[in-house]
Amino acid sequence: MDIPEVPGTRLLEATAVDAPELLVLQRCCWVQEAILNTTLEIPALHETLDEVREWIGTWRVWVVRQGPRLVGAVRARLEGTAWEIGRLMVAPDLTGRGLGRFLLAHAESHAPATARTTELFTGAASKRNIALYERAGYRLTDQSGPADAHIRHAVYLVKPRG
Repeated sequence: MDIPEVPGTRLLEATAVDAPELLVLQRCCWVQEAILNTTLEIPALHETLDEVREWIGTWRVWVVRQGPRLVGAVRARLEGTAWEIGRLMVAPDLTGRGLGRFLLAHAESHAPATARTTELFTGAASKRNIALYERAGYRLTDQSGPADAHIRHAVYLVKPRG
């Protein structure tokens, strides 16, 4: 899948320099999730700049810029045999244009050969997110996962690899 065509749009590996903008974008995106899921118990809303810098160093993180503006991001890492995808975010004024699908596919394409599944979670009331993930081949599961420690009433989705 190609990056949605907008002049000046580019996909880059994130660096610590991106952390302040990632933090702002993250808060913009997860406020909507908090409203939909009627909870403020979402780590993305409470992380500090130092914590964002830390996960930039421990996850694979990609950002999308349109001109100088950071408009989207996603992170992924291997946890055992699962390629865990997280912090998929698109600037609220740009949703519905394919950028989220692009970022999800990009993160999936970087899974190492040892990954047997791709996994992620979202809020149970985040119907638009769930629909996106299901269209991409993910299935809701009863199995516990990283969501248990993060968001009350989150749902866990898994996609087999291969």
